[in-house]
Parts: sequence; structure tokens; C-alpha cells
Amino acid sequence: MLPGSKLPSVTFRTRVRDDSLGGPNPFRWQDMTTEDYFAGKRCVLFALPGAFTPTCSTYQLPGFEKGFADFQAHGIDAIYCLSVNDSFVMNQWAKAQGLENVQVIPDGSGEFTRRVGMLVRKDNLGFGLRSWRYAAIVKDGRVEAWFEEPGLCDNHGEDPYGVSSPDTVLEWLAADAQGAAA
Repeated sequence: MLPGSKLPSVTFRTRVRDDSLGGPNPFRWQDMTTEDYFAGKRCVLFALPGAFTPTCSTYQLPGFEKGFADFQAHGIDAIYCLSVNDSFVMNQWAKAQGLENVQVIPDGSGEFTRRVGMLVRKDNLGFGLRSWRYAAIVKDGRVEAWFEEPGLCDNHGEDPYGVSSPDTVLEWLAADAQGAAA
């Protein structure tokens, strides 16, 4: 997406903890919209091919989680991790990763991912439709900066990672702050 583009308005089906329900699975459905996540905030959004996958679980998600204070220092209010996985999977992945700072967004049907042009086939890995790896800085629902891994295509033989890394996004934020101060 180009800087200045408005994120597509989509409803995400999420599961949230509700202790009033009791029992072993005290979660209820809660619809969240693009506007619920991004309106009135400056955020980092990063997307990846799948929860529990090696690069996503070892580098990308932990890097954003551990660097949260650095992102806040550059005016970031929230960091969101989006994947074409359902809410059950995303919640369990967040729990397994011990997330305290990054919030997960389940794009179970891939609608948001399709509408931002990042939905790709990963049949070669047995994944089906998934997100291409990217990151964005979003201010009040509009793309401020876009970081897309090279080679966007179906059934890519590799999983490029670097352009959408936490370090790259932080470098852009630091340069942007320098430019604003000049």
C-alpha cells in the first residue's frame, strides 16, 4: 500500500476473555473493526504467514514485543500482529509467546489481507492462503510507511525476512523523527 492510503474497513472475529462466563473456556466472540484498532492512534502493524511458524515465532514477533518501549519512544501507541489465522490460534500463540505488549489480530478469512493486496497462496508449504510478510506504520487508519518483503508471489520458495523487521521499522521511525526535528 502506498503512504497516505486508508486501510480497508474490515470486521475481525475475535475471542476475548470474559470471566463472567465461568467454566474452562471463558471466552466470548467480539467483533472488532479496522477502526477499533487504528482510529486515533499511531500504530505499527506487522503481518506474517502464520502463527507458530519458525521466523514469526523466533524473530519477528519477539522482536516487536521486546522493542515495545523503543517504539513508544517514537510515538507508537500500539503494535499489532496480524495473520491469516483464526482467533483461537492467534490467542493460543499470544499465550505461548507470553505477549504483554503486542496485540494479535486474527484475519481468519483473509479479508483484510486480500484487500491490502498481500494474500498469497502457500500451498507449497501446506498452508493454503496466507499473508505475505510486511509491516506498516499506521496513523489514524492511514498508512504512513510500508515495509514489504521482496518477491511477493504465490508459493514463493523462500520466506524473505528483513524489510519488515522491528529493526528496520525502528530505523525508519528514528529517521522520520530526525527529519521532523530538522
